[in-house]
Amino acid sequence: MGTRSDSGFDLGPLAPGHRERLARALSAEERRVLLDHGTEPPFCGGLLDNKASGVYACRLCQLPLFRSGAKFESGTGWPSFFEPFDPEHISSRRDSSYGMERVEIRCRRCDGHLGHVFPDGPPPTGLRYCLNSASLQFLPEGADLAREAPAAA
Repeated sequence: MGTRSDSGFDLGPLAPGHRERLARALSAEERRVLLDHGTEPPFCGGLLDNKASGVYACRLCQLPLFRSGAKFESGTGWPSFFEPFDPEHISSRRDSSYGMERVEIRCRRCDGHLGHVFPDGPPPTGLRYCLNSASLQFLPEGADLAREAPAAA
């Protein structure tokens, strides 16, 4: 067991073999986004219009990343949030690809690519975490949140 976040979740990191075994369950699009740092086209992600209460977790390792109460309509075409479930669950890196300067966000436990964070969000944080639906799984309110990464088959 690795380091725990203040909210009680194992932050890994996952061993490379464990990560690859979990990745076998991903679709080709999920692999392209999460593992190859891709971006899905705007306005096509399955979670963009989701208005249900619950938690958005990492598609690969199930670490809770964002709460539905922090989701807002940004008009960008991707699910957007103003704060993470727990700041320790997100890591960030400078991204200068495509001639732009951005901050990439990744899952802290499995290092999967989630999207980017921008300084143009609403109060109270002023941040816009712009996510790929392919990086996320939605867990409805009341669902059990996995404190550990799932066992790999």
